[in-house]
Amino acid sequence: MQQKFKSVLVLAPHTDDGELGAGGFISKLIQEGTSVTYVAFSIAEDSVPEHLPRDILKVEVKAATKVLGIKEDNLIVFNYPVRKLNYARQEILEDLIKIKRNNSFDLILMPSLKDIHQDHTTIAQEGLRAFKNTTILGYELIWNNLSFDTTCFVKLSKKNVEDKFLSLQCYESQIGRSYMSHEFIFSLAKVRGVQIGAEYAESFEVLRWVIS
Repeated sequence: MQQKFKSVLVLAPHTDDGELGAGGFISKLIQEGTSVTYVAFSIAEDSVPEHLPRDILKVEVKAATKVLGIKEDNLIVFNYPVRKLNYARQEILEDLIKIKRNNSFDLILMPSLKDIHQDHTTIAQEGLRAFKNTTILGYELIWNNLSFDTTCFVKLSKKNVEDKFLSLQCYESQIGRSYMSHEFIFSLAKVRGVQIGAEYAESFEVLRWVIS
């Protein structure tokens, strides 16, 4: 049984996490007419190189999500301090509850519960707390995952993977990171595709699956 998603919420601890973990799937969802809302919790002002504007990542996430087809009104950007999201757990949970009250999501995409980055762990845990009655898939960021259960695969077209790569190219402040490269993006998609006999794919952990 294939489930058609109507409204999807992407939780990104920092700008670019959602694209890195689920950019191909987001591209596919939007092509299929799904409404996608993207929430970033930190624009990492303290980590931006000194020669760049403090809010550069806010500018870049707007461009990146536009490439994927996410509507401007469906982009929500908070400015919690980078690497300190765990100090704002309650505020973040309250933000998530407000978003939940104003929408009806049938799929949540968020970091894996096995992601060891402190900010990613916080968003995964509070996301699960807020949306425990909704289907939740954890996306992989392999440089942060000590382990990862490949319990869900999404087949992607070459265009989906290309959209993912092009969206990440909008993050000019992050260019040079190995996981932003064309080779890495396509190689990982190819590996995940091989696992299910497809050309390309992204893999997710099933954290919650609700069948209507």
